[in-house]
Amino acid sequence: MKLLNSTNDIDNLIKDVDRCRGDVIMRSCDGSEEFNLKSALSRYVAIGTLCQEHGDEYEFFCMDRHDEPIMLDFFRQLRCA
Repeated sequence: MKLLNSTNDIDNLIKDVDRCRGDVIMRSCDGSEEFNLKSALSRYVAIGTLCQEHGDEYEFFCMDRHDEPIMLDFFRQLRCA
């Protein structure tokens, strides 16, 4: 299943990650891959991964607990769309 289905989803993800104060980490469930979404290069690779068929096999972690509501809101809106 693709996690991000449109360019609007991608734009909203980038905007929300940019709003976060700390790092936002995207990690594969088995821990073999990890991307810091605050890094421009890492972000592009991660977005490509999320747009593939196995994009739902990744977890997101906010390094600053104050950023969690931002990312939770993003995923709630994504699920409702």
